[in-house]
Amino acid sequence: MSLSRKRKKELEKLQKQAGNLWEAQQVLVGEAATVAREASRQLGHFGREQVKPQVQAGYDKYAAPYVDKGKKVVNTTVIPAAGAVVGSALSVWDAANEQRSRLANGRGISLPSSWAKAAPVPAKKGIGAGGVIAIILGVAAAVGVLYAAWQTLRADDELWVADDPLRAPDA
Repeated sequence: MSLSRKRKKELEKLQKQAGNLWEAQQVLVGEAATVAREASRQLGHFGREQVKPQVQAGYDKYAAPYVDKGKKVVNTTVIPAAGAVVGSALSVWDAANEQRSRLANGRGISLPSSWAKAAPVPAKKGIGAGGVIAIILGVAAAVGVLYAAWQTLRADDELWVADDPLRAPDA
């Protein structure tokens, strides 16, 4: 297939225009990448200088007191109660192991002499350590739910979106 001179010239001209357009696009893409890098850098500065201090201040004002109270409750109430429960469980485990070894050695069950003469011990009345832990965890969960509901339902003007999205925010 042969092309006329006119068509060859038109194709060469079109090829030259396409090459020029390609070069212009490469320059434009390079400039866009530069702008994107600078925008990313500025966004990082904005986050460190504006957003992080606001988030830290909000945490310090609203969440930190409750976190501190929670830590205090855990350290003064839950951990000692859990320690008592674990200690009691280990004592029962040791007693069971000792009795198992007595039975394995053929010595049978031996009760302390004071148990044989004493009257039967009445069952404990009242709440045990497990009940105390359950109450503490239940109260902590209820407080957490109430706090979340309060945060959701409170009327805070800074949290609401403006009705007119085209108006610039006040600085």
